[in-house]
Amino acid sequence: MKALNSQLKIINKRIELVVCGGSALAAIGLVNRTTNDVDVLGIVERSDSKLIINRASFPKWFKSSIKKVARNFNLPPNWINAGPTSLVDFGLPRGLEERLIGKRFGDYLTVYYISRIDQIFLKLYASVDRGGYHIDDLMKLKPTNEEIEAAARWSMTHDVSEGYRELLKSLLRRLGFNDVAKRI
Repeated sequence: MKALNSQLKIINKRIELVVCGGSALAAIGLVNRTTNDVDVLGIVERSDSKLIINRASFPKWFKSSIKKVARNFNLPPNWINAGPTSLVDFGLPRGLEERLIGKRFGDYLTVYYISRIDQIFLKLYASVDRGGYHIDDLMKLKPTNEEIEAAARWSMTHDVSEGYRELLKSLLRRLGFNDVAKRI
């Protein structure tokens, strides 16, 4: 990230990113694991003193900086990606903006990592469809019944199908959240 800040300094461009996933979990000390990429949820825009998260659409100058860092450190070309940014379109968990944990990597790059509760929301949603390390990450966060229920209800606003609801309930039962599965 410091190298990316250096690239942005050269072209005198600033950017603020909202990051979720494994790199965010590691960066704020919630889960100790390695990851191959940085998942950008959105790009920050400021309106007065309010922070607004927009869908991540990387400008050409940012893509170029990403490529240079990838080349210099032998990273995959998509080491920073906007994979989860579609979540912005459907609505992020209420209050996510106020819970962000910011870190400046210099004058040109600021990264906001999502909080533990917001990770629970996003990890539960990802766990239903993709399972694997998403489930592992979710369980390492030690969610309470209340947190899982709130996350489940939020996730059902992103996929309103009965099929999704049944998959969600099945996953909740497998993870030991039987009471939550009954309530949703």
